[in-house]
Amino acid sequence: MTLTRNLPLVPADAALLFIDVQNFAAHRDGAEYEGLSEKDFAAKYGWFFDELNTRVFANMQAIQSACRKAEIEVMYTTIESLTLNGRDRSLDYKITGFNVPKGSWDGKVIDQIAPQGDEIVLPKSSSSVFVSTHIDYVLRNLGVKQLVISGLLTDQCVESAIRDACDLGYLVTQVTDACLSYTPERQANSISAIKGYCRQVTTAELLAELENL
Repeated sequence: MTLTRNLPLVPADAALLFIDVQNFAAHRDGAEYEGLSEKDFAAKYGWFFDELNTRVFANMQAIQSACRKAEIEVMYTTIESLTLNGRDRSLDYKITGFNVPKGSWDGKVIDQIAPQGDEIVLPKSSSSVFVSTHIDYVLRNLGVKQLVISGLLTDQCVESAIRDACDLGYLVTQVTDACLSYTPERQANSISAIKGYCRQVTTAELLAELENL
């Protein structure tokens, strides 16, 4: 038998996971951008939000809809502490200096891809969802073997999820144009660096694959 990552999705074995597509960093009013003037915001994050609003949100919505139609589990993780003051968050997050308090607006999935029904949302307090949540337990209970990943930021929490999922035995598909980092350079570097861990497809390629199931 030839071992390969390049296998099409089997809906009963698959889940779509959105990483950190939340108000904190995907909304202009998110706490990540608190205190920035419009000039500074545009200079530092203008490209990122242009990409989000003109392309990436639409791609996320398209794969979300297609996976729901194919009866593929749709899941979400967001940065959100288990406490109000963030005392439970990772040392790295404490050093970074941000806290998304339990139950806060910043911790909610952004409206553009809001969960429906009883879709699972797992709050995390570290870069990798596999470190600070019980997602591995949940995925195995769901019978998931193939994990489709989309989200923010490509070179941070998305990469962490991909690597950890691979090491835990999941076949990972990254939807490259449904992930985003803050600059074109960071985005391109991450897509190149992580390709050895996962199958990489575009939104259009994934939609065609699901349509042909």
